[in-house]
Amino acid sequence: MTRLRPLLLLCLWALALPVLAAPDQDNAVRRTTLDNGLQVIVVPNRLAPTVTTMMNYDVGSRDAPDGFPGMAHAQEHMMFRGTDDLSAAQISAIAAAMGGQFNADTQDEVTRYYFTVPAQYLDVALRLHAERMRSVANTQSDWEKERGAIEQEVARDLSSPSYVAYTRLREQLFAGTPYAHDALGTKASFDKTTGAMLKAFHERWYTPNNATLIVSGDVDAKQTLDTVGRLFGDIESHDVPKTAAVELSPVDAEPIRMPTDAGYGLAYLAFRGPGSHSPENYAAANVLATILNNPRSALYSRLVATGKSLGTQFALDGMRDAGIAYAAAAFPKGADADALVAQMREVLGDIADKGVSAEQVEAAKRQLATRNAAARDSIEGLARQWSQAVAIDGLASPDAELAAIRRVDAKAVNRVARRMLDPDQSVLTVLTPEGSGAPAAGDGFGGGESFAPSHAADVNLPDWAAKPLASIDTPTPRVAPQQSTLDNGLRLIVVPTDATHAVHVYGHIRNEPYLQAPKGKEGIDGVLSSLLDYGTRKHDRVAYQAELDAIGARASAGSDFSLTVLPEHFDRGLALLAENELAPALPKEAFKVVQAQTAGAVAGQLTSPDFHAGQALKHALLPNDDPTLRHATPETVNGLSLAEVTDYYHKTFRPDLATLVVVGDVDTAQVRKAVEKNFGAWKAKGPTPDVDLPAVPANKAATVHVPDSARVQDTVQVAETLGLQPTDDDYRALELGNQVLTGGFYASRLYRELRAERGLVYYIHSGLQADRTRARLAFEYGSQPDKVAEANRLIADALTDMTKAPVSAAELHRAQAGLVRQVPLGEASAGAIGMGLLSRVEKGLPLDAPYRAARAYQTLDAKAIQAAFKRWIRPDALVHVIQGPAPAS
Repeated sequence: MTRLRPLLLLCLWALALPVLAAPDQDNAVRRTTLDNGLQVIVVPNRLAPTVTTMMNYDVGSRDAPDGFPGMAHAQEHMMFRGTDDLSAAQISAIAAAMGGQFNADTQDEVTRYYFTVPAQYLDVALRLHAERMRSVANTQSDWEKERGAIEQEVARDLSSPSYVAYTRLREQLFAGTPYAHDALGTKASFDKTTGAMLKAFHERWYTPNNATLIVSGDVDAKQTLDTVGRLFGDIESHDVPKTAAVELSPVDAEPIRMPTDAGYGLAYLAFRGPGSHSPENYAAANVLATILNNPRSALYSRLVATGKSLGTQFALDGMRDAGIAYAAAAFPKGADADALVAQMREVLGDIADKGVSAEQVEAAKRQLATRNAAARDSIEGLARQWSQAVAIDGLASPDAELAAIRRVDAKAVNRVARRMLDPDQSVLTVLTPEGSGAPAAGDGFGGGESFAPSHAADVNLPDWAAKPLASIDTPTPRVAPQQSTLDNGLRLIVVPTDATHAVHVYGHIRNEPYLQAPKGKEGIDGVLSSLLDYGTRKHDRVAYQAELDAIGARASAGSDFSLTVLPEHFDRGLALLAENELAPALPKEAFKVVQAQTAGAVAGQLTSPDFHAGQALKHALLPNDDPTLRHATPETVNGLSLAEVTDYYHKTFRPDLATLVVVGDVDTAQVRKAVEKNFGAWKAKGPTPDVDLPAVPANKAATVHVPDSARVQDTVQVAETLGLQPTDDDYRALELGNQVLTGGFYASRLYRELRAERGLVYYIHSGLQADRTRARLAFEYGSQPDKVAEANRLIADALTDMTKAPVSAAELHRAQAGLVRQVPLGEASAGAIGMGLLSRVEKGLPLDAPYRAARAYQTLDAKAIQAAFKRWIRPDALVHVIQGPAPAS
């Protein structure tokens, strides 16, 4: 369960803008409003045999009672704790058995719950939504357990300096309004909250006439509407309270200055922007944000390309009645942040005074059109599009958003820029990087009382879930990758599908900087990666981006490279991608800028707790001479020459180690012809390098604490090396066992024990991480310092239990069902298809490996899982790396 994170918390270089959809197709999109007021929209898509159901309730953080800012968020959590007819264990067991993804998020105006599952379980997913709309248990005992988890979430977010800065920034921008706080809530308010209060909140807001259900995916629209009517039609509705008004006053701001544990600093200038209920102004503001995020923009050209900033972003975080627009710039540790802020103000002031050009506006609109098409190439993405447009923005469909973008002209953008970029109505935030103490070895967490969890209880499911989930059917692939190899060794994989709207190109060159970077030249790969942004031998940086903008394409070069383009511009887009990948400019002037930026970034990184934690984990797991212990320093970066970087490019960028995947409504023969034209002349230089890391021996137990003064919660990594690879028979058995431990939320052993029963953690993730030569089992969780020791004991005891006794029949069935039924989700978006294929090539696996695994899972029994854990898992050899406050022993 999550809250929708503000844009401020996303990666600095992410382009977070609303997704737009093309006009409805009369024969595809179906909609109705039930007699009780529930609005239902069905958006078919045949990309994969999966479906997303997204229930949006028109209640969010702005509707929280005074003094209880996290009430909506708390109710979101409790929706997974059971209803009058379903227990939390049953909800989780059903969701786990469906094998999909299920989650929720609380925003300012809505709370959203969703499932993405194989299409044959649509009825089951809808029934879960209906059961939770009818009732929710909200018992005091359940709330007391869940309160521990949600307070862990509060602690996690308060451990993020960026999040704390965002809350302070928001308080100043929207003082005295419901937007002054986000959805998280506070420990003090949760301590005062009761189960009865939450039940009243659910009864007040969770009613059909206050909800919008979006269903997208491989469904029959008419049958789906009939099913929704049958399941939801008899739920009674009632009037809901009026949403609190937003009355804005002039901003009276004080600068916010805080330390950060990141290896770089961030400066933000935040402004009030238009809300989505002002569609014309909101569209113009989003076009402006797209312009300012473009590498041709003044923000990038005057700050990043000159070396004054490590990176910039401009984004709009929109609510209904207002938005937060902000410019962000990153700077290295020790840099003059105030000077950078002055330059940011100068750039934004020039934009407000002089405006942007009509050409920039049209280029941004083309980019947004491509982004729209690409986002539709995801079944879950479709549901999110429609939820945003209808449930949040109050529009009839996403068409209206696209239409508003198309109507935007330079006059509208410049009018919004003058009004929005008002320096007297802005909030300045500066996060200055500070280092942490050195890692300290600990004595471990052994002995004491045993808290070994019992087997997760076998759960009896209602007939409407038990019957369809009883048998496990082996999935069959819907996509058919077509492989070929060019004369130069380039591997081409084409995935033709008429269910996409853009063409997606994903490329990868097998490489390993830890092995290929010359000794004393660590960081050379990072310098090369940044230098590829500076144009080609044919087009300089600005001209190259202008060529992409002319067709609305997005492209990036590197050892991982990509292209997203509309079908009619595929040939030109591919040519531009190849131009950047095969003939980069690598200009001398830019090299000096990039070298200084990289050295500054590395200097800060070396003092950051994240870096220390990563290195501590490596040192504990790997031999002292392992190549992955190498890392860049300012000295190694500053010692590089452009000739050395160029030589490294020629040695590592080679077609015989490259794979290109094309996903879209394309003809395979035409794609092959275009790829041969643009990549066929690419030649490898020198002998084929070894890019596989050496195998590693079994590690010994260790515990390391990495101090991090910014955190109030510990982030804990628990891991051990494994002596097997993904192609080994036991690997599948270990995957099934891992699913028993943490897969399926409350249906898993550790989620039940650590979160549901004890409230020790907010989350716990685990998984097998493997490549061609190495593998490890890894856990990560967040916990209060006084709960870390107990959580670590429980994890070790759970692993020991897996070696001593077989899992139960019910656990085995849930694990098999969950993993087998997850396989179709790997084809539920163009990105999942493309990146999945590249991942399998990188690991040396067959392209249909997920389907082979699905068959293998069904042949394994509980004894095989136990035997694999006994053979490979060493609970007494776990490595613990704890980042944050010192844990209690």
